[in-house]
Amino acid sequence: MASSASRVLALLELLQARPGLTGPELAQRLDVDERTVRRHLRTLDDVGVPVVARRGRHGGYRLLPGYRLPPLMLSGDEAVAVVLGLLAAERTGLHAAAPAVATARAKLERVLPDAVRDQVRAVADVLGFTAPARTATPPDADVLLALGAAARDGNRVRLAYRSFGGDTSERELDPWGITFHAGRWYVSGHDHARDDVRNFRVDRIARVDVLGAGSTPPAGFDAAEQVVAGIAAVGWAHAIEVVLHVPVDEARRLLPRSVGTLARHSSGTLFTGRAEHLDGAARMLAGLGVDFTVVAPAELRSEVRALAERLLRRSL
Repeated sequence: MASSASRVLALLELLQARPGLTGPELAQRLDVDERTVRRHLRTLDDVGVPVVARRGRHGGYRLLPGYRLPPLMLSGDEAVAVVLGLLAAERTGLHAAAPAVATARAKLERVLPDAVRDQVRAVADVLGFTAPARTATPPDADVLLALGAAARDGNRVRLAYRSFGGDTSERELDPWGITFHAGRWYVSGHDHARDDVRNFRVDRIARVDVLGAGSTPPAGFDAAEQVVAGIAAVGWAHAIEVVLHVPVDEARRLLPRSVGTLARHSSGTLFTGRAEHLDGAARMLAGLGVDFTVVAPAELRSEVRALAERLLRRSL
């Protein structure tokens, strides 16, 4: 027969997983009578786990909303999945608070069985990634959560925002989506100051105030596409146009969306973008491994010739 302590923990797990179960339902699942269920509920309350009872058709027992739970009931496989997910988040920058990632990992590892903990640590010690680690500044977790809720609920918000140059301003935004791209978080939506769709770096937002109902995104709006298109349109020093002599689908596999736009062309694909350094653009084009024709600027053609001459000299 299960011990009283194990049944109390089983009751806690049921309340987390299935809020709203009635006394008879809890008794049936725990294989005890209703009086024992009430006693276990009092035990939870005595140790600081607040349980509320609601009457009526949709009543039942549930944990107090917003309560910060004691240790989660995770199986070994679930705990391993969470730990490995935290490792990946730490490496890619997909987190909102770097110290919290490390402390969450430490807490999980402390409660894992010894054998599982050793296996997880072994994987962590030898785990390799093909992409370099991201060092971007993570956003404030409260800001990220507030933006997510506003986008989901269709609310307008006021942002305390800091620009790339360090200027601060307050912006009213109808957030339509959040995107994680290349180690950074972005929120996209209708910026009322510009009367246009804009992207904002979440790590540059100091505060979010909810103002009320906002507008809905247009049909087919894709926040991720909006972010990569915005990054591709950043005003680098040189506008470039290049015809890639391959179909558009193949060009899409070769070029990340954030470097520019691709369109069908009579000779293949027209690539349009911007670059800060033309020598770097020449190396990128050469690295694609396909034939191409530089349309503009003329200086890029010169950089491509110079690169070809350097490679030819080194191969002799």
